[in-house]
Amino acid sequence: MKILAVASAKGGVGKTTVTESLAVALSRLTHRTVLAVDLDPQNALALHLGVDPQELRGLSRSSLAGQDWRAVCFERHEGVYALPFGVVTEEDRTTLEAQIAAEPRWLAQQLHALDLPDDALVLLDTPPGPSVYGQQALSTAQWVVVVMLADAASYATMPLMQRMVQTYCTPRPEFAGAFYLLNQLNSARQLSQDILRVLRESVGDSYLGAIHADEAVPEALALGQSVLDHGPYSQARHDIMALASALAERMQVLPAAHHPGRGSQ
Repeated sequence: MKILAVASAKGGVGKTTVTESLAVALSRLTHRTVLAVDLDPQNALALHLGVDPQELRGLSRSSLAGQDWRAVCFERHEGVYALPFGVVTEEDRTTLEAQIAAEPRWLAQQLHALDLPDDALVLLDTPPGPSVYGQQALSTAQWVVVVMLADAASYATMPLMQRMVQTYCTPRPEFAGAFYLLNQLNSARQLSQDILRVLRESVGDSYLGAIHADEAVPEALALGQSVLDHGPYSQARHDIMALASALAERMQVLPAAHHPGRGSQ
């Protein structure tokens, strides 16, 4: 399997929306099984992927009970599976985090036990900033996408994200690279243009691209749909498909044999 972590140094940048959109787009582009894993206790990725809001199960409860994660993987689009974090009490969350901190290979072992297809893609949605979940994700992923907004606050936190990548990713021989993505870009604002220019100069070839601000994105979430379906002609869909294509190329994820019934872009 190939593992991609989606991370950010601060909250409110639309990281979970990006994870959901890339999961659907990569599935349609590559025709591979895609698993989107929610490592954030906010448990928002399940909502973005259309899992029943009343569903309490997830990797947190399964881990605490010593159970396999396969029972809480929900197919949400054809070939796209969601693994929610789930809902736990604060006491149970603290217990889980202590267990994770004591087992550096917790995430790697759990993903291996899922027995996914060899060509499967796994996307890890992580909490913003430092956390035991983010540490596990960065210590396991072969690629990282850092999501930022085109504002001063996001740019100011970029060194923190770079230090985290250098600490948990760079020393590993299997780590292939980190990419930077700007979300909710407003090209009409001079500040957005300035941040975009400075970021591209700072990270060079690690700049992946941008998703423009588009009302189709919150509308799709409100309707429980992917923006790829809700806004087939939207700027956001165009941007997401372009980013997914760039990711597939950089990850060298060549399209698998077409599965009957699988949709294309």
